[in-house]
Amino acid sequence: MKNRIRGILLLVSAILIFACMPGLAQDFSATMGVPTAAPAPPAPRPTSWGVPEGRMFFPHNSVRGYTDFSFAPPHNEPDLGRCNPSFPAIVSAGGASSTCNAYARYLWSGYLEIQPFGKTFARHAFVFFTPTFSFGNNVPQFKYTASMAGIAFERAVGFGFELPKNFEFRVTQHQVDWLGRYNHNVGPADLNTHGPYGLYTTIGARWYFGGYGRSQ
Repeated sequence: MKNRIRGILLLVSAILIFACMPGLAQDFSATMGVPTAAPAPPAPRPTSWGVPEGRMFFPHNSVRGYTDFSFAPPHNEPDLGRCNPSFPAIVSAGGASSTCNAYARYLWSGYLEIQPFGKTFARHAFVFFTPTFSFGNNVPQFKYTASMAGIAFERAVGFGFELPKNFEFRVTQHQVDWLGRYNHNVGPADLNTHGPYGLYTTIGARWYFGGYGRSQ
């Protein structure tokens, strides 16, 4: 019986010695100046939604946008909704001599977006401006020219706010100003309209996907 108890004690002692060996080796390495593995760095904080943070005012790429110039081939002129397009109305207004010829040959447009703040919660806010200028002097079926006469200035302005998951909240105000002689009545074919879509304000949401816009 004594031999059996002695064997059990020896076995337990051996297990305890092997269990303590890694700690003793680590203490010995630290004492001898042997370098040990550096602790793992903490996990990086998840990136906040929206554009990356920058300097407080006008950070990098805070002003962005594009410009665009388009040409409409003959018989494809954009109808700005100012003149009566019916054949009898055009004939009664003089045909090719009609003074109501608000059918554009050229469109010059663009988009400007300004995000003035780069820090705090305000960095998610931005304002935008979308202008479109129309030029031309055409009467469908009667006259097609390359004139650059001004017709209208259409614009949309507003502000927006970035939201998670590539969403944006936007408030937009749209208006059209007629240019030159179109500030007044231009003859019997004139419908005296307020331009494409007229004056309005909308409240909406925009979602970017597939690597477009803010979803990058």
